[in-house]
Amino acid sequence: MSHYIANLRDIEFCLFELLGREKVMGTAPYGDVDRDTAIGMLEEMKRLCENDLAASFVEGDRVGAILNKETGNVTLPESFRKSYKAYVDGEWWRLDAPVELGGMKVPPSVRWAMAEMVLGSNPAIHIYASGYAFAQVAYVLGTEPQKKMAKFMVDKHWGATMQLTEPDAGSDVGAGRTKAVQQPDGTWHITGTKRYITSGDADFYDNVMHFVLARREGGGPGTKGLSLFLIPKFMFDLETGELGKRNGVYVTALEDKMGLNVSATCEVNLGEKEPAVGYLLGEVHEGIAQMFKVIEFARMMVGTKAIATLSAGYQQALLYAKQRIQGGDMKVMNDKASPRVEIIRHPDVRRSLMVQKSYSEGMRALVLYTASIQDEIELAIKAGDTDRTKDMEALNDLLLPIVKGYGSEKSWTLLGTESLQTFGGAGFTRDWPIEQYVRDAKIDTLYEGTTAIQGLDFFFRKIVKDGGRAIGLLGKEIKAFAETGGANTAEKEMLLKALGDLNGIIATLVAHAMESQTDPEKIYTVGLNTSRCLMAVGDIITAWLLLRQADIALEKIPTAGKDLEFYNGKIASAKFFVTNYLPHITADRKIVEATDNSIMNISDAAF
Repeated sequence: MSHYIANLRDIEFCLFELLGREKVMGTAPYGDVDRDTAIGMLEEMKRLCENDLAASFVEGDRVGAILNKETGNVTLPESFRKSYKAYVDGEWWRLDAPVELGGMKVPPSVRWAMAEMVLGSNPAIHIYASGYAFAQVAYVLGTEPQKKMAKFMVDKHWGATMQLTEPDAGSDVGAGRTKAVQQPDGTWHITGTKRYITSGDADFYDNVMHFVLARREGGGPGTKGLSLFLIPKFMFDLETGELGKRNGVYVTALEDKMGLNVSATCEVNLGEKEPAVGYLLGEVHEGIAQMFKVIEFARMMVGTKAIATLSAGYQQALLYAKQRIQGGDMKVMNDKASPRVEIIRHPDVRRSLMVQKSYSEGMRALVLYTASIQDEIELAIKAGDTDRTKDMEALNDLLLPIVKGYGSEKSWTLLGTESLQTFGGAGFTRDWPIEQYVRDAKIDTLYEGTTAIQGLDFFFRKIVKDGGRAIGLLGKEIKAFAETGGANTAEKEMLLKALGDLNGIIATLVAHAMESQTDPEKIYTVGLNTSRCLMAVGDIITAWLLLRQADIALEKIPTAGKDLEFYNGKIASAKFFVTNYLPHITADRKIVEATDNSIMNISDAAF
């Protein structure tokens, strides 16, 4: 049996009942995808993921990626190659390729709903297939010859990498030392070493296009001196795409990791054996801004991957809890002759399952709500509505670190402390996929910036630099809902209270940030709490989306039919989440308001 069970009923509930996405379907720019088409695509993706893609999940982990150090080539298990081929042969790559190059224009909400299933069943397939999304970047930002390169990437199914990190620089991208020197023919020679490069090579690609940040000769320090170059593994004819000689970019090592072993995480050397020839993207030195087009996609992907894995873990834990018989009912536990029961009847197991259910369903809604904002951006641009475009872009920018940082942190934690725990000792064995989920999911808290970096970005860039506009728009929408009254009144009052406490947290941190202009050490007080702020915002958005679902469920129950228990579950998970997690935000406010810099003032030796 497949390890993966897609929760398609909940995905469709979020898309259509919660977010009303049918209203954007069937008309420009999404004229090719109406509601029926979208449902058909989702159903077919579910079938593909539960069968062809999930089939190589275990072997991909056990065998992993293998590097030939002599050639710099990576080989992957045959079963994984077969799964990847099923994805490509099914033409799902069209979801990410530029429309001008054969791609299909679908609403981002539908695209990310399908991505959840791929990422939940076999995440490395989605990661290796990101070359099509990279081609979109090259096509939009590139020169005319580079647009041709993008076409080759799509037509010939080439892979792609994003190369930022260097051994000495780490997350401090601006400290990178990879160097680019312009040549008389307009190309560039790049030298340096990159580390932790995802999908650095694979044996189902004929070629790989590396998107590499490097400092041009004469480029200044920091991120402003970085440029973005396209560096192919094999040189190719710029007119036909026919492959030529090997370029000087080589995988020199694979990281020995705790999980996601079939995804080749590589050390890459540029220019050591022969020149690594590259092309300056767009013929402009705007590397970090260009790379952020890729980073934003990657952060959305990582958050979706994490949440998809939590959903998969919950589905496995639920199945196990309904089948595993152990112990008597707690109310008659002193009666040794009482019947043994399924562990789902035990209170703490039941609590654990509801934690997993509420977070996985609430954070799925978070991903698809964010994707729906991306729908609205495209619609606003098409309509020429500049103000709405700016508002939606600011809201999307605000939500991305929440999807990535909050989504990955909560998913990893809950997979290890709740999903695995449901299995008891069996969860620690390879008899069940949960131990692989835990190992594979940890990287999500580290990919594309650690949780701490997401918290810093969220507060300083998405709140302070934005002047509070996006968080204000979101807060107004949540407040308006919380004040509607009607169903779930007590829970809405708790949401309103938590929102007030969140505003207090943000106000305190903003005040400290302002004070730091005259008292620099005050900035430490902010830095000690930015991750806490990020998590609090994530919990409030999750609670808001769950309560919206509960309101819808209450309306649907009289005519629910076979969906009655589905809707009852929606109401139960919303109430559980609100009463168990929103009170923590009041405590978080007290902690933030009481924070001082004492931890910064003790000596390093005291740790």
